[in-house]
Amino acid sequence: MKHVSSPSLAAASFVGRALAGVAALALIGTTPALAQKSKYDGPLPKGTALAPPKDDADVAPAISVDTMKAVTKRLSADDFEGRGPSTAVEPKVLDYIIAQFKAAGLQPGNHGQWLQEVPTVEMTAGNFTPMTVTGGKTPLSFKVGADFVAASWRVTPKTRIENSDLVFVGYGINAPELGWNDYAGIDMHGKTAVILVNDPDYEAKDETGPFKGRRMTYYGRWTYKFEEAARQGATAAIIVHDTFPAAYGWNVVNSSWTGSQYSVQKANDGMDQTMANGWVQLPVAQAIFKDAGKDFAALSAAAKVKGFHAVPLGLKISYGFDNTIRRSSSHNVIGILPGSQRPDEVVLYSAHWDHLGHCTPDATGDGICNGAVDNATGVAALTALAAANVKAGPAARSQVFIALTLEESGLLGSEYYAQNPVYPLDHTVGGVNMDALLPAPRSRSYSMTGGDKSDLTDLFRDVLADKGLSEVPEDHSERGGYYRSDHFSFAKRGVPMFDIARSPDLFDGGVAAGEKIGEDYNQHHYHAPSDEYSDSWNWAGIQEDAEMYYALGRAMADSDWWPNWRKGDEFRAIRDKACAAATGGCHP
Repeated sequence: MKHVSSPSLAAASFVGRALAGVAALALIGTTPALAQKSKYDGPLPKGTALAPPKDDADVAPAISVDTMKAVTKRLSADDFEGRGPSTAVEPKVLDYIIAQFKAAGLQPGNHGQWLQEVPTVEMTAGNFTPMTVTGGKTPLSFKVGADFVAASWRVTPKTRIENSDLVFVGYGINAPELGWNDYAGIDMHGKTAVILVNDPDYEAKDETGPFKGRRMTYYGRWTYKFEEAARQGATAAIIVHDTFPAAYGWNVVNSSWTGSQYSVQKANDGMDQTMANGWVQLPVAQAIFKDAGKDFAALSAAAKVKGFHAVPLGLKISYGFDNTIRRSSSHNVIGILPGSQRPDEVVLYSAHWDHLGHCTPDATGDGICNGAVDNATGVAALTALAAANVKAGPAARSQVFIALTLEESGLLGSEYYAQNPVYPLDHTVGGVNMDALLPAPRSRSYSMTGGDKSDLTDLFRDVLADKGLSEVPEDHSERGGYYRSDHFSFAKRGVPMFDIARSPDLFDGGVAAGEKIGEDYNQHHYHAPSDEYSDSWNWAGIQEDAEMYYALGRAMADSDWWPNWRKGDEFRAIRDKACAAATGGCHP
């Protein structure tokens, strides 16, 4: 689960996920479900309002709190050893999840099998040579860790960057829908891209601007910048770290990049990627630009303006390191409730089952990171939702329930599935992702992580209205929370995905109580041995979260509506292209 520090119950501002829903006072079984035939039966005319029908004959089945309690307690037990993927305990964890899926009434979801193997590569860099820059006024040399970090996504024992030309490419963005291309007119083969973090209008006070102002878009994420540099043929890519636009300090970059790096195994061993990706401290970048006779501040300002052209620095960079390589595999668990009318169209429900396994012992000597909240609760909700949907009877479309692995290692389970989908993505309507549902009382409101990115927002708002809840803005939208959990692996390939978060404004205690709960978990239990199950948990919020997920998912599954991304969204063109080429399935 992604971590963003802030004492809030909202996903992006607390620990990155929907934390507890709202609920216990609304009795289980009293929320209206969406009718088999409703206004969602699309495609919907532009501007059509979406609202769940209030038909007393269509009542949502009970979402079993007892099931969620039992699954959470079992998955976070000490003998599951923190659910480390690719460890000796994984088969026992998988057997338990499969047993729960069977008990819920699901069928095996991977062509008659329950499991999808996820092959991974672990690479650990070492034996670094200094990063040297030549060709300027004075030769420069920088130290790994203190000045720069780097890793390779190519599975190779040695990485050597030798006399590669440095090119400043601004924010490293190629966004055709915005008419923006920082790489226009330059051949990056053999060259190293120097890239600014975030996107050009991150300093805005509101969300107005080509890149949604202060709200980070995918173009601002470091993952995108490295991917785009590879597509442009660059030999290497370096991001300039700056704490404010990055939203975290150099210590976070250093700690994240100096250990093992994980990736999904590919047939080409990642040879379509750059030879190396990395970061440099801001003063390092400033020194390099000065050595080139360039003004870093002036060029950074120029990069914020549409029409910016990449600037060769007239310098060459060299550095290298060795890679220790370990190949392994883990597994996703996939179950399906086949649809009654259009079984080839699917709605996804996802939650990651993995956690950290054995970790640094606390003061009591406890060295198991049990991951009760993160994310045994998500798998528990996934199981209870499966049972509820089976009880309600098949929806028009198929519903696929996936317990994903390796989220904590970089969303690798969802990334592998999205690269190798069991059900074609152009036949995947959309979905909901569940990650870290914090025990707490119910709240008055939810937020849509990522903001108003897709047609799913219309459904979200009407489900809230139906439940008497309100919408609040995402907290800390500049941190790019939408791009940090498993739903993103599907979203970046065009599949609209829900990521919702509960606000700290609790019916019982208000904002102060909600922030206290969030801060306590964030500061004392997140990724720590103390993230353990307790019989004293308040399940009201988790209960309502599950009812929200049920309403949102079932609405998509019981309709023939195909939600799309808003015009101008970074994922709209991907979905439109897929739908235009689809045989059956989605339509633009």
